[in-house]
Amino acid sequence: MADVIDTSEFRNGLKILIDNEPFVIVEFQHVKPGKGSAFVRTRYKSLITGRTLEKNFKSGEKVGRPDIEEKKMQYLYKEGDHYVFMDSKNYEQSHIDQAGLGDSKNFLKENMDASVLFWNGRAISVDLPNAVDELKVVKCDPGVRGDTVSGAMNRPRWRPATPSRCRSSSTRATS
Repeated sequence: MADVIDTSEFRNGLKILIDNEPFVIVEFQHVKPGKGSAFVRTRYKSLITGRTLEKNFKSGEKVGRPDIEEKKMQYLYKEGDHYVFMDSKNYEQSHIDQAGLGDSKNFLKENMDASVLFWNGRAISVDLPNAVDELKVVKCDPGVRGDTVSGAMNRPRWRPATPSRCRSSSTRATS
């Protein structure tokens, strides 16, 4: 491993390489027990499969730095089981399968900008913007008396809703 990261450099969101698979650190804690050597308790998530693992690293242990590149891309269309994204700089198109998108596929709209993560030249995940414009609520169950804290309103504070292009979500009750 030419490029390595020491456990003292661990931060939330840091991307690391373990057993030739890219991971992102979800949570870490430096522990100095009264007896024995210090270690770093770490929870990390696979960027390929999405599974979460926990491991204790000895203080000073080194892990690899993955060859990860993040590109701003624009979603174009769906082709079979793949979603087609275009690089905004050189107009190169990339196909990403449904597993790489996860739940993000439910909120994709044509011509939407997104950040696509590439590992060894292969697209592995997509991050959408925090706010998605122009999704219409196509179905929302009515509120039931007693679903609120005071029981006075006819609607609960949060209720299940189905926006367009999505299976289900929750929306805040208005008025």
